[in-house]
Amino acid sequence: MRFFKNANYPFLQWRKRAYLVTALLMVVGIGAMIVNGVSGRGWLNYGVDFTGGTVVQVSFKQPVTADHIRDATRAAGYNDWEITRFGTGNDYVVRTPKFGQEAGADAQARVQQALQTRFQPRQFEITRTEAVGPKAGSELEQRALLAILLSFAATLLYLWFRFEWRFGLAAIVATVHDILVTLGFLAVTRMEISLATVAAVLTIVGYSLHDTIIVFDRVREDLKKPRHGRTFVDVLNKAVNETLPRTTLTVATVLITLVALLVFGGPVIRGFADVLVLGISIGTFSSIFVASPVLYEIERRFPRTEKREQAVRSHSSKRPNGQRPGNKRAETPV
Repeated sequence: MRFFKNANYPFLQWRKRAYLVTALLMVVGIGAMIVNGVSGRGWLNYGVDFTGGTVVQVSFKQPVTADHIRDATRAAGYNDWEITRFGTGNDYVVRTPKFGQEAGADAQARVQQALQTRFQPRQFEITRTEAVGPKAGSELEQRALLAILLSFAATLLYLWFRFEWRFGLAAIVATVHDILVTLGFLAVTRMEISLATVAAVLTIVGYSLHDTIIVFDRVREDLKKPRHGRTFVDVLNKAVNETLPRTTLTVATVLITLVALLVFGGPVIRGFADVLVLGISIGTFSSIFVASPVLYEIERRFPRTEKREQAVRSHSSKRPNGQRPGNKRAETPV
């Protein structure tokens, strides 16, 4: 980390470029959610954990496409089944919207019967069947939203008492930015949202807040010291640059672990790892180019009272010849 040892990058001066990047990501993500909602597919691709229904995973022994499977299910009279690829191989997930009579072994038999209209029994194998009731799915959705909101509230209260309301508000804005960008990514890719995805989003919230708090703690320490002509922008730039080696090491370590999960974790955990890779990258970006600029904008519009600096200047003016502490020439008796 010698490259960042004496870093002095003007991050706050680059904030307008960061605003453009943030605005672009927001427009693409929110636009994708709106398009999905208008088209009737739903803003996000909620999995069976939230919508209720039955999921049947089918492994084919030869290359097939989702359209081939969809043709088979429609030929059997099931037009409302959703077909999605699972992983990168020839595994597919068949999701049925009903729970009651299609649950468990009955759903497996229906899927097998539907596929046999186009495929031979030896060409595929059913490897997994899961069923979730609609009531359980609705409760999971509410609890997931409640968990995110409670994490916001707890963080805001912590930062309010530990720092100031300015820091708490800036941290919440940066975290909301990370969640919206992540949801936009899920809307664009139509990645299925499961309990693992919710866990990844909550992990992103914690990581982003932790990274932002590290920077804000350094800002708070610098604000306690005499400015010596430095502006608030200089204080923010100094704090971000001083924490840059720590941020780089942490991000590199986490991303190496996540890449290992992507390569060796298999399709079951790939969605979780994909969301985390994006979230960690966006969280690092927001702690530098969103949280600090937002804190600057809040400070510019609602400037703090400079009682401490006035006390320091008043105390310094009472010393002989206006010298500050530590000046041996002023303390030596004549």
